[in-house]
Amino acid sequence: MSGTRERLLVVCPGRGTYNASEWGTLTRHAAGSDWLARFDARRREAGQPTLSELDGEMPFRQSLHGRGEHAAPLIHACALADLLAIDPGRYEIVAVTGNSMGWYIALGAGGALAHDDAFHLIGSMGQMMQDALIGGQLLYPWVDEQWRPQWAQRRDLLALIERLHGEQDRELYLSIELGGMLVFGGNEAGLAALAEALPPRERFPLRLHQHAAFHTPLQQGVRDAARERLGDAPFRAPRVPLIDGRGHVWTPWSSDPRALWDYTLGEQLVAPYDFTAALRVGVREFAPDRIVIPGPGASLGGATAQALIQFGWQGLDSKAAFQARQDETPLLICMGIEAQRTLLVG
Repeated sequence: MSGTRERLLVVCPGRGTYNASEWGTLTRHAAGSDWLARFDARRREAGQPTLSELDGEMPFRQSLHGRGEHAAPLIHACALADLLAIDPGRYEIVAVTGNSMGWYIALGAGGALAHDDAFHLIGSMGQMMQDALIGGQLLYPWVDEQWRPQWAQRRDLLALIERLHGEQDRELYLSIELGGMLVFGGNEAGLAALAEALPPRERFPLRLHQHAAFHTPLQQGVRDAARERLGDAPFRAPRVPLIDGRGHVWTPWSSDPRALWDYTLGEQLVAPYDFTAALRVGVREFAPDRIVIPGPGASLGGATAQALIQFGWQGLDSKAAFQARQDETPLLICMGIEAQRTLLVG
């Protein structure tokens, strides 16, 4: 471990990060790479459009590119291209985490799965989630305009879903703790009631397009199918520490690959994903100099910054303070922003 290299905490993005403005990203950063050629060949054999075709030849359509079997591997490939571009002479990745589907990307980034095996896992889960498409997700903030936590509002939101759940066939659950936002998962009756009960706030409540009720008991059928279909997934101890959706650390020297498989294709699918806890552990246990979010896009940046403000990391206490630090020396680097990506690339 070199003292001259900057320490990076890598935060892998989840679903919803590849949109019209990200179309062409993969071609720009990975065209001609051996690994992308392998990914494309596997999709061609499976009768699916290749990632290169989706990213470079087929004009972006949310109804096509947003489908799980396309969106998930596209996001994975864009993130992988960014991670492989980080200059290892200047930067050391000390831990890896992710948001929701980003956990699968983290498994590959941290070495718990080979890149091709991570690609298979991500494509399989994206397909199974899309085929089932049980329920949906709704996003709502609980911080103020300066991204400062409003704990009473958070308590009220959690009390609201408890009250609505179970009435008139409604199912509602906390799905993801996402910085200054809560993601709720539920069935259509539950989400409709929740959307009606929440006070409108700018673009919120926001229903997430083509998202199932991830990380809730509604995914038990998908969990069972995934355990059967991916029973031989070749998990191994990671090369660098991984932080999961509970804030648990999987270390290179003490991780049981079977337990890692069991969490990934078990609890993680049906229980709330605490992205905020994963970040808290990342910054407190691994003391990174910077936090890096690989592309595509930069939509996870806001939620990450909101979480850092909750922790008071590096003295951050508001959106204004965060933006001032970013202008001075970026603590958070979103590789989906080209000017920030160039800071890391060799």
